[in-house]
Amino acid sequence: MRQPATATVLVDDDRVRVTRFDFEPGQETGWHVHGHDYVVTPVTECVLLLEEPGGGTREVTMAPGAAYRRQHGVEHNVINGGTSPMTFVEVELK
Repeated sequence: MRQPATATVLVDDDRVRVTRFDFEPGQETGWHVHGHDYVVTPVTECVLLLEEPGGGTREVTMAPGAAYRRQHGVEHNVINGGTSPMTFVEVELK
């Protein structure tokens, strides 16, 4: 079993939830399903190892300041697949 990443809620109101995720190499979020549309912005370079339903995995590398958006319902486990600590900020749109 992997160690959990550190999730720090920065804002949580009736419109958005903003969470900072800090990962040491090999740490994970744990399996989860997103209940809201969301945007992720890396603070550091992020080597994301994504475990997906059905046993699939894929690796995505994102540069600091890049961003991506996904719709609610996404299910996955996010792992720091790199050799350095990584941080990203997730904004959930309620």
